[in-house]
Amino acid sequence: MRAGDLFRLLFVLYCAEVGVLLLLLPWGPAWDRVALQLPSVDLRSLALSSWSRGAVTGFGSVHLVWGIHDLSAWLHARLRPAGRPRLP
Repeated sequence: MRAGDLFRLLFVLYCAEVGVLLLLLPWGPAWDRVALQLPSVDLRSLALSSWSRGAVTGFGSVHLVWGIHDLSAWLHARLRPAGRPRLP
Protein backbone atom coordinates (compact mmCIF):
# COMPACT_ATOMS: atom_id res chain seq x y z
CA MET A 1 0.00 0.00 0.00
CA ARG A 2 1.36 3.37 -1.01
CA ALA A 3 1.69 6.22 1.47
CA GLY A 4 -0.95 8.28 -0.38
CA ASP A 5 -3.46 5.44 -0.07
CA LEU A 6 -2.69 5.04 3.61
CA PHE A 7 -3.15 8.76 4.29
CA ARG A 8 -6.43 8.80 2.35
CA LEU A 9 -7.68 5.79 4.29
CA LEU A 10 -6.71 7.42 7.58
CA PHE A 11 -8.50 10.59 6.53
CA VAL A 12 -11.65 8.62 5.72
CA LEU A 13 -11.50 6.94 9.13
CA TYR A 14 -10.97 10.33 10.79
CA CYS A 15 -13.98 11.79 8.97
CA ALA A 16 -16.16 8.83 9.95
CA GLU A 17 -15.15 8.96 13.61
CA VAL A 18 -15.45 12.72 14.01
CA GLY A 19 -18.64 12.79 11.97
CA VAL A 20 -20.40 10.23 14.15
CA LEU A 21 -19.11 11.90 17.32
CA LEU A 22 -20.29 15.36 16.27
CA LEU A 23 -23.56 13.95 15.01
CA LEU A 24 -24.50 12.26 18.29
CA LEU A 25 -22.66 14.10 21.07
CA PRO A 26 -24.71 17.35 21.18
CA TRP A 27 -27.91 15.42 21.91
CA GLY A 28 -26.57 13.26 24.74
CA PRO A 29 -26.44 13.86 28.48
CA ALA A 30 -22.68 14.47 28.46
CA TRP A 31 -23.23 17.66 26.43
CA ASP A 32 -25.64 18.96 29.08
CA ARG A 33 -23.25 18.16 31.93
CA VAL A 34 -20.38 19.98 30.25
CA ALA A 35 -22.54 22.93 29.22
CA LEU A 36 -23.85 23.40 32.75
CA GLN A 37 -20.26 23.74 34.01
CA LEU A 38 -19.49 26.70 31.74
CA PRO A 39 -18.66 29.84 33.78
CA SER A 40 -20.69 32.31 31.74
CA VAL A 41 -24.49 32.29 31.63
CA ASP A 42 -24.39 33.46 28.01
CA LEU A 43 -22.07 30.63 26.97
CA ARG A 44 -24.18 28.15 28.90
CA SER A 45 -27.38 29.24 27.16
CA LEU A 46 -25.61 29.20 23.78
CA ALA A 47 -24.29 25.68 24.33
CA LEU A 48 -27.70 24.42 25.42
CA SER A 49 -29.61 26.04 22.54
CA SER A 50 -30.96 23.93 19.72
CA TRP A 51 -29.24 26.20 17.20
CA SER A 52 -25.74 25.43 18.44
CA ARG A 53 -26.52 21.73 18.81
CA GLY A 54 -27.83 21.72 15.25
CA ALA A 55 -24.74 23.53 14.00
CA VAL A 56 -22.45 20.94 15.60
CA THR A 57 -24.61 18.15 14.19
CA GLY A 58 -24.44 19.77 10.75
CA PHE A 59 -20.67 19.96 11.00
CA GLY A 60 -20.64 16.23 11.81
CA SER A 61 -22.81 15.56 8.78
CA VAL A 62 -20.37 17.47 6.60
CA HIS A 63 -17.55 15.28 7.92
CA LEU A 64 -19.50 12.11 7.11
CA VAL A 65 -20.34 13.25 3.58
CA TRP A 66 -16.74 14.33 3.02
CA GLY A 67 -15.45 10.96 4.20
CA ILE A 68 -17.91 9.07 1.98
CA HIS A 69 -16.93 11.24 -0.98
CA ASP A 70 -13.21 10.64 -0.41
CA LEU A 71 -13.76 6.90 0.04
CA SER A 72 -15.80 6.75 -3.15
CA ALA A 73 -13.14 8.67 -5.11
CA TRP A 74 -10.41 6.42 -3.73
CA LEU A 75 -12.32 3.24 -4.61
CA HIS A 76 -13.08 4.49 -8.12
CA ALA A 77 -9.40 5.33 -8.66
CA ARG A 78 -8.30 1.91 -7.37
CA LEU A 79 -10.86 -0.07 -9.39
CA ARG A 80 -10.49 1.88 -12.65
CA PRO A 81 -8.72 -0.11 -15.38
CA ALA A 82 -5.20 1.14 -16.06
CA GLY A 83 -5.81 2.21 -19.69
CA ARG A 84 -8.98 4.22 -19.15
CA PRO A 85 -8.63 7.99 -18.83
CA ARG A 86 -10.00 9.70 -15.76
CA LEU A 87 -13.24 11.63 -16.24
CA PRO A 88 -13.58 15.13 -14.76
